[in-house]
Amino acid sequence: MTTAVVILNWNGKALLEQFLPSVVQYSKGATVYVADNASTDDSISFVSRAFPSVKIIRNTENGGYAKGYNDALALLTEDIFVLLNSDVEVTEHWLEPILSEFKKDDQLVAAQPKILDYKDKSKFEYAGAAGGFIDALGYPYCRGRIFSTIEEDAGQYDDIRPIFWATGACLFITSHAFKQVNGFDEDFFAHQEEIDLCWRLQSLGGTIKYIGASKVYHVGGATLGAANPQKTFYNFRNTLLALVKNVKGGHVWWLIIQRLLWDGLAGLQFLSQGKFAHFLAIFRAHVSFYRLVPKFLLKRKKWASTFKYYTVSSIVWLYFFRSKKKYPDLT
Repeated sequence: MTTAVVILNWNGKALLEQFLPSVVQYSKGATVYVADNASTDDSISFVSRAFPSVKIIRNTENGGYAKGYNDALALLTEDIFVLLNSDVEVTEHWLEPILSEFKKDDQLVAAQPKILDYKDKSKFEYAGAAGGFIDALGYPYCRGRIFSTIEEDAGQYDDIRPIFWATGACLFITSHAFKQVNGFDEDFFAHQEEIDLCWRLQSLGGTIKYIGASKVYHVGGATLGAANPQKTFYNFRNTLLALVKNVKGGHVWWLIIQRLLWDGLAGLQFLSQGKFAHFLAIFRAHVSFYRLVPKFLLKRKKWASTFKYYTVSSIVWLYFFRSKKKYPDLT
């Protein structure tokens, strides 16, 4: 089983200087690639000079996360792709537990390790934590992280278990499965595209797992931080697009109506906090969503399925109104 560790880069020399050494040191047996999204800094010349064993893939444009990886992975022939953010510090033996699980489970198509916070290594990191899920309305949450509540790692998630989505910060996926679903949907550009990808993988019968014996440390927000309104825009818009594309049946429009209500309340909360740019980002997200609906109705014809994608009807209701702040509280 051959493995490619692929780091997508865009003007990220400082991150590569800081985190690429751990990847090279602890990824024995894998081929490490840096896929560059048409950077204008000297990050690629730095990699070529400092890490001659790392292979360079040059994309012709900055197509974001989705197109960037689609273009880069189209050229590779390894059995397992590991999509790794440039702001991740890996640990010794981080590959082995997950690759071992792929060998054991023929249905396994994607997986993620334990994602801990690089800035506070005792806590889970927001983007992925101990495996991702979504509620009926498409709002994402994780074991170890629900909205702003972040758990400390006390070994409570040192297990192997099926999840709904594996984080794009450190995503293991078989090359066969990636190509079978035609990779990422490039209309997402960035954020939530891994949720759509994992949804399609499971609608075709694949399994996705979290494997707690492997751990990495993620800075998070190195490209678009949580305070960036553009991140709010992509998160709200793309979860709506994923619903239209993947939920079969007319009730999807009732879900969209409910989302309009909850997203409106989120916008009012931003206004009450003086975050007008984030309020505007939610408004822009809905305008962009409605413009893309006709295009996604065509995608829906191919991908919409009756696959049961949720176990919680409304994570917003449970978290904000029922005070269910941690994953074990949900069950």
